[in-house]
Amino acid sequence: MKRVVVGLSGGVDSSVTAYLLKEQGYEVIGLFMKNWHDDSVTISNECPWLEDSNDAMIVAEKLGIPFQVVDLSEQYKKRIVDYMFDEYEKGRTPNPDILCNREIKFDVFMKIALQLGADFVATGHYCKKSEEEIDGKIVYKLLAGKDSNKDQSYFLCQLSQEQLAKSLFPIGELTKPEVRKIAKNADLITAEKKDSQGLCFIGKVRLPEFLQQKLQPKTGEIVQIPEDFSEFHKSIPTFQNKEAELIYFSQKYSYKKTDGKVVGKHQGAHYFTKGQRKGLAVGGTKEPLFVIETDVIENIIFTGEGKNHSGLYRNVLFVTNDEIHWIRQDLALKSGEIMEVKARIRYRQSLEIATLYKVEKGLFVEFENQQSAIQEGQFVAWYQQDELLGSGVIS
Repeated sequence: MKRVVVGLSGGVDSSVTAYLLKEQGYEVIGLFMKNWHDDSVTISNECPWLEDSNDAMIVAEKLGIPFQVVDLSEQYKKRIVDYMFDEYEKGRTPNPDILCNREIKFDVFMKIALQLGADFVATGHYCKKSEEEIDGKIVYKLLAGKDSNKDQSYFLCQLSQEQLAKSLFPIGELTKPEVRKIAKNADLITAEKKDSQGLCFIGKVRLPEFLQQKLQPKTGEIVQIPEDFSEFHKSIPTFQNKEAELIYFSQKYSYKKTDGKVVGKHQGAHYFTKGQRKGLAVGGTKEPLFVIETDVIENIIFTGEGKNHSGLYRNVLFVTNDEIHWIRQDLALKSGEIMEVKARIRYRQSLEIATLYKVEKGLFVEFENQQSAIQEGQFVAWYQQDELLGSGVIS
């Protein structure tokens, strides 16, 4: 009998995951990961971990499976929280959820599961896994979940063949309403529970307050860049080759304070990210202001009016060699090679047509359409059909 350790988070998805595996005849063990216990920055009683671990325990009891809580807060702080502070300080936007999967759930947690004699680790992610024999070797594929509304393959874009080999995603073939229905019929306490928001396993954290523990507030100016800024309208040079063109279009605009007008004050450029519109508290414009760039050195936030502001858009991004990750290593591009893909730069985004260009120093992703708020530190993930082939950190 194969043994599976399920990451029970206290939500409906992982509850149904455990239920289905038990029905399929696996020996199931439930583990709850405790990753955070600084209550000073979570918003009061918005899903504190205690309530979640209780729900997870009740589900385990109902299913008649062993259950325990593992405290991974030390590793979580090192690998996720410190990384977040570090990235924000540099003026980049991290994606803790992707890191949490790569570093915690499918690494630290997986190792604990394997020590418990598990054959597999299972999570309640909406994605699918398949395998195929290619050149005499088993290759694992990560596929989008059936529920296109809930597909979470993007969050797993940093997984490796070794991690996929030992992973199961039982609800990938189901839609969210079907999952809730199964939970209801099985009389699981989590059937109607709201989906948790916020950082994976931290619960709701007020980001500025969370960041303020490490990054001191310092007052700076908000500068509004007009749509007629000269850089937006300069003529495009002739390029000697494709790489020169890609380099040109992957450059972001750079602004100085004198390029616009000061319209307000802020408490620290490192609390803001590109594309953000909340929290600026500047009135008097016809359309809302959006952050188009932050300068953490000079502590200035550059903004533009309206979501179609030129400063928000470009269609080429770059990933350095050390940040390129192929799930399908057998398809990895060599220098000079090209691949047609569909790609996304954030979780909720629909897939966009793009081309990958592998060059000596890294990988360019050229989108057919202009993309809003391409932000350093975020992950770009590329697909063919419904298979996620690889990903990289935007540089």
